[in-house]
Amino acid sequence: MTAGLRAIGQPGDLTLVELTWREKRIEHRIRFGRIVEEHRLDRHRRIVSFAPGSVFAFVRWAANEYGTIISRIDIVRSVEGGEPFQTLPFVRPGGDILLRISGWPKVQRVLAAIDAIEALDIDPADVAPEHWRHLNHRIGVNEPFRIYSHEQHHAWLLRREVSR
Repeated sequence: MTAGLRAIGQPGDLTLVELTWREKRIEHRIRFGRIVEEHRLDRHRRIVSFAPGSVFAFVRWAANEYGTIISRIDIVRSVEGGEPFQTLPFVRPGGDILLRISGWPKVQRVLAAIDAIEALDIDPADVAPEHWRHLNHRIGVNEPFRIYSHEQHHAWLLRREVSR
């Protein structure tokens, strides 16, 4: 699938994410992130692209006749060509996985943390990568986590500017 998209003009350095929506069966969606291109495959599927270095949240949920069978959220930083990466289903080539949480109660905690960041008028795609790693470790072991703050965000933005 990825090779075919690159053949029709998708640049090779973009990270491609395949999204699917089948009501009450499967939902693969982007919770946040800056999509640079979108290609609709059919009624239920599309592929979105992210520029190198961008951060996005990829939510996957699936159910069968007995209930939920998977509930997962991954927060990923897209990588540049030649940069090492981790593989992830439906994400090509892969990315730097900052957070990987499964199980609906834990996923809900991550979604609530994202909502809290947005309530501060901060785009979650601009949050310090260390915060997502912190959430990953703390939520993964059912421990409380630090709330992201304006002060932490300002420090991250200054540190990012200096390192460029």
